[in-house]
Amino acid sequence: QVQLVESGGGLVQPGGSLRLSCAASGSISSINAMAWYRQAPGKQREFVAVIGSSGYTNYADSVKGRFTIARDNAKNTVYLQMNSLKPEDTAVYYCNAVPSISSYWGQGTQVTVSS
Repeated sequence: QVQLVESGGGLVQPGGSLRLSCAASGSISSINAMAWYRQAPGKQREFVAVIGSSGYTNYADSVKGRFTIARDNAKNTVYLQMNSLKPEDTAVYYCNAVPSISSYWGQGTQVTVSS
């Protein structure tokens, strides 16, 4: 069974950058689509970005042009490069498959954008 562990979060000033990593305990090469999601305090979890096995990507409108998703099947890792961060990007970030698999949800990694 695949376990996903997110890392790379932290406190950053507005306009700053962070790179998140999602390391899988098993192979993700058979998972067609992997995505990043986020949940801000008091809000529902929302979709951020997806990457397919072919390299297809798609992004939420709120992060388009600022965030970049990538995957390395050899390392069983999915990344999220976040640039030009805004306070509204503050949330716990999770990775999962698309559609999401309940047993894959990890602890997430906290991203706080504040001056």
